[in-house]
Amino acid sequence: MSRPDDVPRPGAETDAPASLDAEVTDAVEHAVEDEVRAAVRQAVSVSVATGLYGISFGALSVVAGLDVAQTMALSLLMFSGGSQFALIGVVGAGGAPTAAIATAGFLGVRNALYGAQLGPLLALRSWHKVVAAQFTIDESTAVATAQRSRRAVRAGFWWTGVGIFVLWNAMTLVGALAGDALGDPRAWGLDAAAAAAFLALLWPRLAARAMQLAAAAAVLVAVLLIPVAPGGVPVLAAAAVAIVIGQVDVRRRRAAAGGSPSSSTDGPPQKETS
Repeated sequence: MSRPDDVPRPGAETDAPASLDAEVTDAVEHAVEDEVRAAVRQAVSVSVATGLYGISFGALSVVAGLDVAQTMALSLLMFSGGSQFALIGVVGAGGAPTAAIATAGFLGVRNALYGAQLGPLLALRSWHKVVAAQFTIDESTAVATAQRSRRAVRAGFWWTGVGIFVLWNAMTLVGALAGDALGDPRAWGLDAAAAAAFLALLWPRLAARAMQLAAAAAVLVAVLLIPVAPGGVPVLAAAAVAIVIGQVDVRRRRAAAGGSPSSSTDGPPQKETS
């Protein structure tokens, strides 16, 4: 997708008068700045709702038998809520370490799929990609891919990823130190708050019929596999279904537009000029 901040800068070759080119570029820049600010607001709201849920992980991890240092290591290094909860769930139930690692690993594979989607959108250089990998989670991917301009994509990704990382780890420490004094933190409804924020972010994107079909199919596959498949597999299967439906829809619309890949509006953004 050609992003609004990918337009030629003033001075680029054009048939339009220089003054008109400057006015158009200025208007586009203002529009992009507005979108960046909106992306930051989304990122902050999602970060707060999700980060606060870290207190639940910290408390449950200590109850499952991990100490504070081990709990913090999981949040700092693994930094994937679903995988972290899966791991302590197996540990708390008395499962073998290999089973806990395998379950967490299955859930963590989805982040690799996110990375493949975010790569062309963020267009990061060298070591920035290594840093970005740590912050590639459900929420940062959702906020980033919901934006239209590359600058807004980057702002949404970094503000969400870093914001959640800081709050999640801070709240993990609070939960781990409080331990049993918190009771069952799930009774506070923080898990519902995080899920609600995530759903509110994704809801506008379900307006298209293809998105509705992909979401419905993914949910159905996950529900059918949960009772019979190992932890993490339903998530990966649901993601695979959504990807297949999305690719089929893109190819269908490309064919309808004349078969040219450049005619699709869903491709990666063009490289941002400087």
